[in-house]
Amino acid sequence: MSGYDDLAQHIGELNDVLNAISILKWDQRTQMPSGGARTRGNQLATLSRIAQEMFIGTTTARLLETAEAEVAGEPSESYRVRSVAQTRQYYEIVRRIPMQVIADMAALSPESQLVWERAKKTDDFALFAPYLQRMLDFNKALADAVGYSDHPYDGLVFEYEPSMTASKLKVLFADLRAGLIPLLGRIVANDTPLPVDLWRHTYDIPKQKAFALEVAQQFGYDLQRGRLDIAPHPFEVSFTREDVRITTRYSDHYLPMALFGSLHETGHALYEQGVDPALTRSALTTDFLGQYAVGGTSYGAHESQSRLWENQIGRSRAFWVQHFPRLREYFPEQLAEADDELFYRAVNRVQPSLIRVEADEVTYNLHIMLRVEIEMGLLDGTFQVSELPEVWRSKMQEYVGVAPTTDSNGVLQDVHWSGGGFGSFPGYTVGNVMSAQLLAAAHRDVPDLDNALAGADYAPLLSWLTENVYRHGRAYSASELLQRTTGQDLTVGPYMTYLTEKFADLYAFTI
Repeated sequence: MSGYDDLAQHIGELNDVLNAISILKWDQRTQMPSGGARTRGNQLATLSRIAQEMFIGTTTARLLETAEAEVAGEPSESYRVRSVAQTRQYYEIVRRIPMQVIADMAALSPESQLVWERAKKTDDFALFAPYLQRMLDFNKALADAVGYSDHPYDGLVFEYEPSMTASKLKVLFADLRAGLIPLLGRIVANDTPLPVDLWRHTYDIPKQKAFALEVAQQFGYDLQRGRLDIAPHPFEVSFTREDVRITTRYSDHYLPMALFGSLHETGHALYEQGVDPALTRSALTTDFLGQYAVGGTSYGAHESQSRLWENQIGRSRAFWVQHFPRLREYFPEQLAEADDELFYRAVNRVQPSLIRVEADEVTYNLHIMLRVEIEMGLLDGTFQVSELPEVWRSKMQEYVGVAPTTDSNGVLQDVHWSGGGFGSFPGYTVGNVMSAQLLAAAHRDVPDLDNALAGADYAPLLSWLTENVYRHGRAYSASELLQRTTGQDLTVGPYMTYLTEKFADLYAFTI
């Protein structure tokens, strides 16, 4: 074999170990009995240590040098060159991270997530606070090891969104606030109650799952390579493109929770299932820094797909004209008083609320800004862990106009911090903005895309996204993907145009 092939084989074996870690984490969040948390932590710590040793050892260094010499002079955008370059970039970063920090975080994560679940269920922030403090300390060590020049947040957000920094995020959030706050004000001023409360009924959970899976498959989700399970917090995980799993959570009264959670995670799954098969087990489907085997280039790029399929497709009027009759076949009594237009309005109702994952499209990014500002404050010492419940309430009142009366609906609502995921939240807003840019480009490039979507034909859109985004795995950064597909870097213009036009129509005001 060539030097490049030797390196690819080595990275493939590392990818196998990372997939084993991901399988244990999927099991932990879906099926593992609560008593298994401590031993699961030991298992994850052992595998994480093995993975780091494999990656930063002398074998990787030797194979990298040989492969770099072999691909020198090849086109800079080739997968071979990109694969070697990314391996080198992350090799130099990961070798700076103390192995004990990686192992300790992995060991703590299952127990921390279990305690978070209990704390959320019993509204007991004090129970979770010591675990959050330990995760924060680990993340401070990670930020120092990765390195940063301006704010410690830069060292953490790099794992999830390499094109972003704290200063860039502050500019992005300021641009969004300038458009979102006035838009929200006009919506609230024009709001009137819907004639029927659709969520007063009981919706059978197996029927909810069946309908969601029907739509997911129409979007293109391949159930020969995927499945849908239940988890306290919805997520998607892939063990190569051939095994891509999604989860959601259910309420028998609030139908949108599971439905749009499923469509959101389907967007992630389409990305993973659409990766070029040639990239399987390669450096271009390996998140070396996060120690996962994933195909998407960044959290923002991934979120652009979950938000695109969930919101711009799944919450569109054209979607419900096509799919409402089928939904009413599942729930004839519950939806007897509704038609597709009423349902469309119900699932797009803008109401400042407490829970991020149930937030409407207009207020959603305000929830993200709050979390990112808190993370930055924890890292630079502006906030202490003990102060978070009150900080959360204050910022929710300032940004969204409502404040939680319990920590379960406040600072304890998200799973991310329990697993150490500081720096991941910006990807949600980056993804929202990217989704509008990418869909606008698809409309530009795909003839009659509007007619296809109006007829519930999602294949043309999926084909364009696969060709331009999914198949490349991690070969190109989110910024490069935007430049290649839209000719622009990240910009809020198309996203704010989409939101303004949609909600001006829904709430009957002129732009």
